[in-house]
Amino acid sequence: MNINEIREKNKEELASLLLDLSREQFNLRMQNGTGQLSKPDQVKKVRRDIARVHTVMNEMARAEA
Repeated sequence: MNINEIREKNKEELASLLLDLSREQFNLRMQNGTGQLSKPDQVKKVRRDIARVHTVMNEMARAEA
Protein backbone atom coordinates (compact mmCIF):
# COMPACT_ATOMS: atom_id res chain seq x y z
CA MET A 1 0.00 0.00 0.00
CA ASN A 2 1.26 3.42 -0.96
CA ILE A 3 1.68 6.18 1.64
CA ASN A 4 -0.24 8.62 -0.57
CA GLU A 5 -3.22 6.27 -0.62
CA ILE A 6 -3.15 6.13 3.16
CA ARG A 7 -2.94 9.91 3.52
CA GLU A 8 -6.12 10.35 1.46
CA LYS A 9 -8.19 8.45 4.06
CA ASN A 10 -9.94 9.98 7.05
CA LYS A 11 -9.66 8.84 10.67
CA GLU A 12 -12.47 6.29 10.53
CA GLU A 13 -11.10 4.69 7.38
CA LEU A 14 -7.63 4.55 8.91
CA ALA A 15 -8.98 2.89 12.04
CA SER A 16 -10.80 0.23 10.03
CA LEU A 17 -7.73 -0.28 7.81
CA LEU A 18 -5.57 -0.73 10.90
CA LEU A 19 -8.00 -3.31 12.26
CA ASP A 20 -7.99 -5.21 8.97
CA LEU A 21 -4.21 -5.17 8.79
CA SER A 22 -3.92 -6.36 12.39
CA ARG A 23 -6.24 -9.28 11.65
CA GLU A 24 -4.27 -10.12 8.54
CA GLN A 25 -1.03 -10.02 10.53
CA PHE A 26 -2.53 -12.38 13.11
CA ASN A 27 -3.66 -14.80 10.39
CA LEU A 28 -0.21 -14.73 8.79
CA ARG A 29 1.44 -15.44 12.14
CA MET A 30 -0.86 -18.41 12.67
CA GLN A 31 -0.12 -19.74 9.19
CA ASN A 32 3.59 -19.32 9.83
CA GLY A 33 3.33 -21.17 13.11
CA THR A 34 1.58 -24.12 11.52
CA GLY A 35 3.87 -24.19 8.49
CA GLN A 36 1.15 -23.25 5.99
CA LEU A 37 2.50 -19.82 5.01
CA SER A 38 3.06 -19.75 1.26
CA LYS A 39 4.44 -16.19 0.98
CA PRO A 40 6.78 -15.41 3.89
CA ASP A 41 7.47 -11.91 2.57
CA GLN A 42 3.81 -10.99 3.15
CA VAL A 43 4.44 -10.76 6.91
CA LYS A 44 7.00 -8.01 6.37
CA LYS A 45 4.70 -6.10 3.98
CA VAL A 46 1.79 -6.15 6.41
CA ARG A 47 4.00 -5.05 9.29
CA ARG A 48 5.24 -2.09 7.28
CA ASP A 49 1.71 -1.17 6.19
CA ILE A 50 0.68 -1.10 9.86
CA ALA A 51 3.60 1.22 10.60
CA ARG A 52 2.58 3.50 7.73
CA VAL A 53 -0.97 3.75 9.05
CA HIS A 54 0.32 4.57 12.54
CA THR A 55 2.58 7.24 11.07
CA VAL A 56 -0.26 8.93 9.19
CA MET A 57 -2.51 8.78 12.26
CA ASN A 58 0.20 10.46 14.34
CA GLU A 59 0.70 13.12 11.66
CA MET A 60 -3.04 13.86 11.73
CA ALA A 61 -3.05 14.08 15.51
CA ARG A 62 -0.13 16.52 15.51
CA ALA A 63 -1.76 18.64 12.81
CA GLU A 64 -4.88 19.03 14.94
CA ALA A 65 -2.92 20.08 18.02
